[in-house]
Amino acid sequence: MNDQINKVSLVDSIAYQNGSIVSKQILKKTSGNITLFAFDKEESLTEHTSPYEAVAYVVEGEMEITIGGKANNVKTGELIIMPPNIPHGLKAIERSKLLLIMIK
Repeated sequence: MNDQINKVSLVDSIAYQNGSIVSKQILKKTSGNITLFAFDKEESLTEHTSPYEAVAYVVEGEMEITIGGKANNVKTGELIIMPPNIPHGLKAIERSKLLLIMIK
């Protein structure tokens, strides 16, 4: 078996940067990808849509994740499923780390 096993610390793998959002791709496959984000307080991704289902897991902090016009506060250790083709946006209530799993 040639598959490489990688252990990743979600908290330690990415650092905050003042006034910005940092991203780090953990895995990219034809079936989907996994990306780790570090949001400084009040940084946001504007509302957008995706043709794919996604899982947003808050590793650290608190995010306001708006899906289809409804705001959801998601805190450390919680996740939310974002359905395909529904507008969504993300805003950091406080400094936050977020794992995004996109399923194609």
